[in-house]
Amino acid sequence: MATQLAPVPFNPGVPMKREWGTALSALRRLLANGDDTEQVFKIMRALNGDVTQRNYRKLLTVPGGGAIAYKRVELAERLTDRAWIDSFAEGTVGAAYRNFLDSTGYSADGLVELSMGEFGDADAEHPYTWMGRRERDIHDLWHVLTGYQADEHLGEACLVAFSYAQTGGLGWGFIALGAALKSLRVTGRADFLKAVTEGYRRGKQAKWLHGEDYEALMAEPLDAARRRLNIAEPVRYQIAQASLAAAGLKGI
Repeated sequence: MATQLAPVPFNPGVPMKREWGTALSALRRLLANGDDTEQVFKIMRALNGDVTQRNYRKLLTVPGGGAIAYKRVELAERLTDRAWIDSFAEGTVGAAYRNFLDSTGYSADGLVELSMGEFGDADAEHPYTWMGRRERDIHDLWHVLTGYQADEHLGEACLVAFSYAQTGGLGWGFIALGAALKSLRVTGRADFLKAVTEGYRRGKQAKWLHGEDYEALMAEPLDAARRRLNIAEPVRYQIAQASLAAAGLKGI
């Protein structure tokens, strides 16, 4: 009788191996159904390697980053505190996030639940897994900061391109490229592709958003925060929105 090897214990300090086949299968399913968010996490796990570890080490080098890492605030807990969210004055980042939640029906704990299917070990007590949770929990805040809406096609594709530029996570770039190429093939228009390319460039131009104190940022006026963070207006995205809508297309 063959001896069955015990599974290797999860070690957050060891970079995840890249699995291109898994990523490609998940991308196909995601492009077929943009609401299948579970596939995003499969792609992240398959391709992001040591990106979370690298971003954590970078966090320790930026002004204020060491204090953020030392405190290890769990943003999902803060972002599900409705009394806290309701406390922000109109015009602030927090108020814009509140409007985002109310208009989309999304929630921080919903994102947590979706992620656990692929990242069930994300609750491990380790600096890198804390950083991974932080990266997950700020995704919807980045929708608010960038102006990219949370639609299942154009807005998400632009934000993942922005995220690739910001984080270096290959999974983000893989999703953005796949969505852009499919849109080009399906619509015969370059508007979607140009918007996604703009998203990447805006991510490169902006300040590194992982280094922000998000509890403090929530109280900052949205327009002032965008100026301070050098987050430019998404012109190509707005053009693509109008163009695709006029043609009765979603883009992919």
